[in-house]
Amino acid sequence: MAGLTESKTWKRYSPQLKRKAVEYYLKEAMGAQKTCEKFNISSSSVLRKWIKLYTNGKRFKPTSKRWNNQMNKGRKTTWKERIEIVQFTIANNLDYHKAETVYHVSYQQVYRWVRKYKANGPEALRDRRGHTLKSKPKESLTEEENYKLRIKELEERNQYLEAENGLIKKLKEIERRNRPV
Repeated sequence: MAGLTESKTWKRYSPQLKRKAVEYYLKEAMGAQKTCEKFNISSSSVLRKWIKLYTNGKRFKPTSKRWNNQMNKGRKTTWKERIEIVQFTIANNLDYHKAETVYHVSYQQVYRWVRKYKANGPEALRDRRGHTLKSKPKESLTEEENYKLRIKELEERNQYLEAENGLIKKLKEIERRNRPV
């Protein structure tokens, strides 16, 4: 019955215990369940994760409940910084976690920047928020941009007139309903 109750505490395992358990499992061939019982490991799935790390030659890290608090929230960066971060990440075989810790930016930011950089080059990393065709000087617009801007203006005008027309119709209907018969 004790094995069926849900654990109320977070179990911490040292890297030494993890190594001993994995080596015991691999040498003794007693099975995952027996190994878990011997080393007081919460479940065989935990042991299987350790075995995978061990056989792939990766280091064991101490078990910590604080992983979520350590996630990097990211920070504001300049265009040149973003290029530097992307080039660092590419040079390190797309190790996003390493870039995250070295440059104190979020994993998601680095991942997105690398994708944009690979697809469209360094110009794709520019922050274009707030920069619309309207904010550009008319003289610097290309012919295509001029057409796009004119279409946008006409669509906005059309939307305004449709709203105005709908309001007038509604007002006339209200006046018609309120007329004494």
